[in-house]
Amino acid sequence: MFDSLANALGKAYRAIVGQKVLTEANVDEGIRAVRQALLEADVNFQVAKEFTTDVRQRVLGQKVIESVDPGQQFVKCFHDALTELLGGQAVGLPIAPQAPLILMMCGLQGSGKTTTCAKLALWLRKQKKKNPLLVAADLQRPAAVDQLQSLGKQLGIAVHAEGATGRPPEVCRRGVEFARSHGHDVVILDTAGRLHIDEPLMREVQEIHTVCKPHGVLLVCDAMLGQDAVNSAKEFHARLPLHGLILTKVDGDARGGAALSIVKVTGRPILFAGVGEKPDDLEEFDPSRMAGRILGMGDVVGLVEKAQSVIDEKQAEQAARKLQKGQFNFEDFLAQMNMIKKLGPLKKVLGMLPGVGSMMKDVDFDDGHMKRLEAMILSMTPRERQRPDVIDLPRRRRIAKGSGNDLDAVNGLIKQFKAMQDLMKKMGKGGGLPPGLDGLLGGGGMPRGGAPRGGFPGGFPGGFPGQRRR
Repeated sequence: MFDSLANALGKAYRAIVGQKVLTEANVDEGIRAVRQALLEADVNFQVAKEFTTDVRQRVLGQKVIESVDPGQQFVKCFHDALTELLGGQAVGLPIAPQAPLILMMCGLQGSGKTTTCAKLALWLRKQKKKNPLLVAADLQRPAAVDQLQSLGKQLGIAVHAEGATGRPPEVCRRGVEFARSHGHDVVILDTAGRLHIDEPLMREVQEIHTVCKPHGVLLVCDAMLGQDAVNSAKEFHARLPLHGLILTKVDGDARGGAALSIVKVTGRPILFAGVGEKPDDLEEFDPSRMAGRILGMGDVVGLVEKAQSVIDEKQAEQAARKLQKGQFNFEDFLAQMNMIKKLGPLKKVLGMLPGVGSMMKDVDFDDGHMKRLEAMILSMTPRERQRPDVIDLPRRRRIAKGSGNDLDAVNGLIKQFKAMQDLMKKMGKGGGLPPGLDGLLGGGGMPRGGAPRGGFPGGFPGGFPGQRRR
């Protein structure tokens, strides 16, 4: 979502890089570029003005450290100010004195609120070991109750629903009573989406708050709405004591300015960000780490956390030992590919590495390429997967036909795989990279004396699978 903002801020940074000292003249030049970048990203004008003033004061008030590059000092001040603008410290969900914790979800129509309720319930169950209950209180939108029940069934999460009749405040009250009597420690109230100018519905949401006394009111905001999201957030904040915000559609093409503006205008932090359509595509929002990603510093901590949640460490260790001994076969390769797929799109994963995001902006990754590799491997017999050396020409033709690929693709896969086996075997014995095989890792190189921990299967001759320059 913040790609355009990150690119524009990169230009502002480059205006400072190479300067021997920070002066008012070159700082103002960088600040003007920052202000333009913020306005182009749809940041509220007043917010952009206050932010750039803050950055300027930080930079000019900073004691110049001779051993530190002025450009790096500028970025440090910018990172600190941007972290504060995004909310400062990461803020979690409220804590209830006694169970159940009651969370009330509200937002505009079409903001993705019902789906977000299910995502949040799944996150609470996986990350906090909670037993959540979803309450279907959106009686305005046709099929909203059915949608929540369907999501609950799909994810194995209990749903309290009373059909499309009745009054939402009473449905919510009975839902909370049901949670208390059935041992649920979290209740998520899915209220109807409403326009901030719809007075009857705004009074209804206030009544739900009065009846159920939730421990936290969470406002779901569509990141693609731009400044209209800011206006609605202000109105909701005036009517309800918001605890925090959840941004949806963060993976879209929105310019990101609304996110920065909403936090500043409401004074409430962003708690979560919806980063995809899958039920587990909900991430905790950390202002410092997001500021780092916007500034091209990456998010290694986030990448490690994501990897820990999807990668089997024992399986990865076993694969690493096989790689070093040159015993890695197509069965192992397939298992490693499946683990990498769980991390998400390859370009997104690489973008979390420091300095890589800007390098990847002009590179397209065809994630379907990994599917084609998988199809070829699955078209092999178990014996062929375990012993690639038995795959002769007739077998290759059969694999090509069975996977819907041509013979050249199968030949290329086997050739690349054998080259990787030879490389790993040599390195397992303490050797370095053989001449001309540095490209096997996409030009990234590899430490001498061993394969990377877990045997990252991104190494292919000529770069990562599906990589191509625009």
